[in-house]
Amino acid sequence: MQAALENLSKEDLLRVVSDRDKALADRDEKIDSLTSERDRLKAQVEMLRRMQFGQSRERFEGDPNQTSLPFDVEPAAAEQQGEEIRQKIEYVRKRPNHKGRAKLPEHLPVVEIEIHPGGDLSDMVCIGREITEELECEPAKFYINRYIRYKYAAKNGEGVTIAELPERVIDKGIPGAGLLAMILTGKYVDHLPLYRQKQRFARENIRIPSSTIEGWTKEALIKLHPLYEQLIFDTKATGYLQVDETPIKVLDSDKKGAAHQGYYWVYHAPLDETVLFDYSPTRGGSAPLPILGNFKGYLQSDGYAVYQKYGEKKGVTHLACWAHARREFERALDNDKARAEKALLMIQQLYTVERKAREEGLTAEQTKELRLKESLPVINELGKWIFEEIKSTLPKSQIGKAMAYAYARWDALSAYLYDGNLQIDNNLVENAIRPVALGRKNYLFAGSHEAAQRAAMIYSFFAICKKHEVNPFQWLKHTLQNIMSINHKNLKDLYPQNYKDIVQKSNM
Repeated sequence: MQAALENLSKEDLLRVVSDRDKALADRDEKIDSLTSERDRLKAQVEMLRRMQFGQSRERFEGDPNQTSLPFDVEPAAAEQQGEEIRQKIEYVRKRPNHKGRAKLPEHLPVVEIEIHPGGDLSDMVCIGREITEELECEPAKFYINRYIRYKYAAKNGEGVTIAELPERVIDKGIPGAGLLAMILTGKYVDHLPLYRQKQRFARENIRIPSSTIEGWTKEALIKLHPLYEQLIFDTKATGYLQVDETPIKVLDSDKKGAAHQGYYWVYHAPLDETVLFDYSPTRGGSAPLPILGNFKGYLQSDGYAVYQKYGEKKGVTHLACWAHARREFERALDNDKARAEKALLMIQQLYTVERKAREEGLTAEQTKELRLKESLPVINELGKWIFEEIKSTLPKSQIGKAMAYAYARWDALSAYLYDGNLQIDNNLVENAIRPVALGRKNYLFAGSHEAAQRAAMIYSFFAICKKHEVNPFQWLKHTLQNIMSINHKNLKDLYPQNYKDIVQKSNM
């Protein structure tokens, strides 16, 4: 080899050295690329482990080791500590910490049961009494409403009169408004599929075919359609909407034996505290068109591209979600802990300002002033830091993805500072979606696209009931009893948020 090199000309020798250096450079570049890919995959594995086995809450609390020093415990001290803990556990088992009996609700009816001592009490005088209360219940009470309408005939034989039958939810059907309200509340609030409710009827020796219960459910939901159409109209007219989507399986599919993947598009109006579920067979850009097609105002969403398109329309101000930005940095803790923690701590300061505004009960104008004073400097600092750091960060790394997510949406993330009524994140609409996720685990799918849309109606109203702390069963029973006879001009009176006023007036 040495002899061969000596016989080479200077130009050939330089070419060999150049080829060698190039090969070494290519090798080093490949090694760096593989190392980066390894680190990226390792970070993804760690993130998936935390998602599967870690705590479900998304709270960032900094490094817990900063408040304590690491040390090794002496074996004797550890044994003594274990014995003390065992004794405390035994003490708790023998003498539980009883904090007193819970106060019973005052609105419940009371059944008084008087108990006198046994034996002859004729020579004794009652000097007092002791009262003990317990909370008791009975299973659902089924009964039959039997309407008996008497006929009257004129004495001169010129005619017969009879009282009108009260409005029925299902014409010529046997279920009353209370029974229908119980079935719908059971399915869409308590997540009891209809076959389980059929079993409950059977325990009371009431035999009702599954097809009959399904028919009742369908007819009751159809009765709510006018109120739902009014809700759609009012939702489109609001000036601030939060939007998100969630999947729902539908049996109506072109593929035999397969379920169609449909979507509920959920719109939350924070100022009115109303929720609208709308079903679409697709997740494409046309799905929100019926609601957002002519929308003007503030639109808040996650980073899904469909929302970006609607957020760029004239007359629309797009708001991003700080909770989603925070999640991206939280996922980067295993990839780049130092920089991820720095970002999370600054985001935590933004949420501290929001908590302060809530706890002090600030008005919208006061909230805006507080944000401009305390949140704006933090946002500016975080923005400058991301702008500088993203230049030297691998785009495919998790910390790079987190920075890119926030950087691409910076104006939308900062837009909540415009008005004190705006929310810092999209969590309110995500909370409204949770009942659907619970329902999916129980009844698994909708029978058809039409059934999915009918379910969207009742999900909308039950979500509003939850926001306004209205009993969903009582609201639905009242609505089913009155929706067929109410004047269309007064249809809004049947909204869940107006139900409390009706109850209060009836109790006066």
